[in-house]
Amino acid sequence: MKPDRKSLIRLGLGAVGLGLLFGVWEAVVRLGWVPAGLLPAPSSLGPAWLDEVRNGAWQAAIRDSLTHYLLGLVIGTVLGALVGLLCGAVGALDALLAGVVRVLRPIPGLAWVPFAILWFGLNTAGATFVIAISVFWINFYAAYGAVQSIDPDLYEVAAAFGHGGFAGRLMKVVLPASAPGLLAGLRTGLGQAWMSVVAAELFGVPGIGARMMQASSLLATDLVVVYMLTMALLYALTDMLFMVVRRRLLGWQG
Repeated sequence: MKPDRKSLIRLGLGAVGLGLLFGVWEAVVRLGWVPAGLLPAPSSLGPAWLDEVRNGAWQAAIRDSLTHYLLGLVIGTVLGALVGLLCGAVGALDALLAGVVRVLRPIPGLAWVPFAILWFGLNTAGATFVIAISVFWINFYAAYGAVQSIDPDLYEVAAAFGHGGFAGRLMKVVLPASAPGLLAGLRTGLGQAWMSVVAAELFGVPGIGARMMQASSLLATDLVVVYMLTMALLYALTDMLFMVVRRRLLGWQG
């Protein structure tokens, strides 16, 4: 499907905005308003990135972080959406877990890092655990809210067509009606998972976060920014891919 004129204009304005950002950034450093040691100029990022590519560090960091990211995203999304759907659809389960949710929900994913290290060590399992917890709550509340907002009349219609049982209501009403909310939670989780990747890797687990810490300890701010932009690019790619899949899954709404 070809992009319409409005989409092209929006894309063009976005490109102009990025150009202004990097242009002002370059000027601020070149004019000496900010020391280059504190903030590297955009023109210095290309050579730094090429060095990382040549020695293989960039590719290795991406490979390691993608492993943590995908595992944590899948586990946190599936469990969060499943528990959220069940709590939203089953009142007794919702009441049973209400206290547990109120106690655990305010705890940030970063607070679980010491336990991840103790339980799993500085490896993929520990990083996956931290990312999965961060993603879990986003998808839990997205699924829970989506189920709670379903029009009760839909259950009556389903019952009239012979789908009054729990399985029937789940498959014919709950999942289709809550799909937009579930996908909205998943999209938010895509970004949250990337933010959690850094927290999960800052303590020595190989990946983008660990590489950023190594560069920071050496005052190599150009490398720190290279990996910051790398993570932004990876998020943009995953978000674009998600939007393509979302349009296909929700095509029936149109």
